[in-house]
Order: sequence, then C-alpha cells, then structure tokens
Amino acid sequence: MIRYAKPTSVDEALALLGEGAWRILAGGTDFYPAQGSKPFRDNVLDINGLASLRGIAETDDHFVIGARTTWTDIIRHRLPPAFNALKQAAREVGSAQIQNVASVAGNLCNASPAADGVPGLLVLDAEVELRSVAATRHLRLQDFILGNRRTALLPGEMVTAIRVPKPSGTSAFVKLGARRYLVISIAMVAARLVVDNSTVAEAAVAAGSCSVVAKRLAGVEAALRGLPVDGGLADAILAAPMSELSPIADVRGSAEYRLDAVREIVARAVLAAVGRTTGDEVAAA
Repeated sequence: MIRYAKPTSVDEALALLGEGAWRILAGGTDFYPAQGSKPFRDNVLDINGLASLRGIAETDDHFVIGARTTWTDIIRHRLPPAFNALKQAAREVGSAQIQNVASVAGNLCNASPAADGVPGLLVLDAEVELRSVAATRHLRLQDFILGNRRTALLPGEMVTAIRVPKPSGTSAFVKLGARRYLVISIAMVAARLVVDNSTVAEAAVAAGSCSVVAKRLAGVEAALRGLPVDGGLADAILAAPMSELSPIADVRGSAEYRLDAVREIVARAVLAAVGRTTGDEVAAA
C-alpha cells in the first residue's frame, strides 16, 4: 500500500524517513510534472506543513536558508550585496507563480545541470545541512550534487537548510536562453568579487548548464585576482582556462556554442558584479 504523510514537525518527518523509503514533496513544481498521469508507486512525504523549515535566519557567522524557503522569499529578504546573484537567479526560476511555491532546497535536490539557483550558491560557498534521526551533517554544495539528478542524500536523510558563511563583496548573475523569460538555460554564470583599493582581492565564478553539474571556474578566479577593475578584466577572462566545463549538445545549443557563449557570459557577470559593462571595458581599452 502506498502511504501519504504530512508531518507537523521535523522530528516526525525524520522518524518517518527512518522507517523506510519516501519521496519528499515540497513545493511540488517539479514533483507533479514529473509524476504526470502515472500511478504513484512511492510513499509520499509532504513537508509543506513544516513551518520551521521556511525562512532566512542570521547567526554570528552564517545566513541559514530553511529548506522550504521559496524563491520569492529570497527576492524579498534584505540580504547583503554578495547575494545579488542569487536574487537575480531567483527571478529567473520560472514564472512568479512558480517562484511563490518552489523551494531553494528543491532546486538543489532536483540536481538538474540547468538549476538556476546553483551557481549563485556556489559562489557564496554554500553548504547543505542534512538531517536524519541519527545525525546532522553538512556538505559543501559542490559535494552534495553528484551528477544529473544525483545527490549525496543518504537513506533516511532530508535537506533541512542551506548555510552560507557571511560573505563579502558584490555579485551578479547572467543567464542565456532562447528567450527572455520562462526558459531553460543554455548557459548561466554567477560571479562574486571583493574589490580592495580598485583591485580584485577575491573572485568566485561558477557556470551552470555547461557540464553535468554547475562548476566553480578556478582558472578564471585565479586570472582575476590582483587585477585592477578599471580595465582588462574581460581580456583576462577570454584568456583564462575553463577546463572544468564539458558541455553537451542538445536542442538548445551545441557544445561548441556553449563554450563560446559562456566566456562572454562570464565577462558580463564579472563586470556587472563590479558595476561595469563590456562597453566600459572597450572604452577603457
């Protein structure tokens, strides 16, 4: 017999997860389309009643985003400029109706290469909080998403929060799609930069839809550190290695197109993060 449960506390949810296999239902924006008209074959654990898992809290050293926090919650919450990329990505997650119910944690657990929220969280050095009856553990986001539709969740575990060390700097997000809104990414980039005395002191850059999982671009980050922000950033990006990327060809674009496009998108995101544009770079040159 297929079971449906809607717990009213996290402890109750974890106890149920410890009893056997459940399919977790949160926002449902991917759950129901994936289910379609097929009969249910898995137990369904509906966590939409867990109010304690929704919202953004601030501790001495972290921002803690509850697993049921929606993209609209992210957009509306007052957060430092380092979160700008995540807020911009939040506005790209489907329609406003989807943003009102889709959860941040659900975006991660779906583990799609085109998940809009992942690059913005990667550049924030986010980690995922996983809880079971037995223990609580924390994984870096890059260690949580293992591949297309694959995560490091263990039996009996659920994501309860995303933890972000208090970040510095400013960030920006750029997405390339076949149209302006309601589109799956061809490529997307988040960039966070810390500028000190008009020089790039720290750089974090991540690209999505250009590999099986979104990736931080270590070569680009290294090329940017120490550069003045008054020109030359775009040229450094064009010359930097991006060996982390291995895009596929699909109906949205060829692998070659993605590799060419992502460099331009990286440049736009980096320049936007420091309040400049590609036109500024050309003028400075």
